[in-house]
Amino acid sequence: MQPNVIVKPAAEKFMRRMVRFAGLGETAGFRLTVTAGGCSGYNAEFTVEGAPLDGDQVLPVGDLRVFLPAESRLLLDGVTIDFADTPSSTGLSFHNPNAGACGCASSGSSAQPPGVAKVDISAIRRS
Repeated sequence: MQPNVIVKPAAEKFMRRMVRFAGLGETAGFRLTVTAGGCSGYNAEFTVEGAPLDGDQVLPVGDLRVFLPAESRLLLDGVTIDFADTPSSTGLSFHNPNAGACGCASSGSSAQPPGVAKVDISAIRRS
């Protein structure tokens, strides 16, 4: 069963570029690993892989292939993935409308809204 994930056009464009620039061929895809944690509720890492790894499910986003490990599929159900490129932040963002407010003591303008996680493009690894 596919998770109910919405990938916004800006996020799809970013993912597609990463896959294309990796030059790994037509079977390549964007592997997204998400774990619980952090103030926003998510820690995320991504790589471009030549093919899905054992246990990955392929989430088709148009003709883009997004590889999701089992634990990521569970966490991403109902989540919207977007991409932001602003002077203060660049990367994927995850918005979960069902997430609660952050319970930590952080404050200030750099704090993310509840249910939103940022992944900096410096997290890119090529396998």
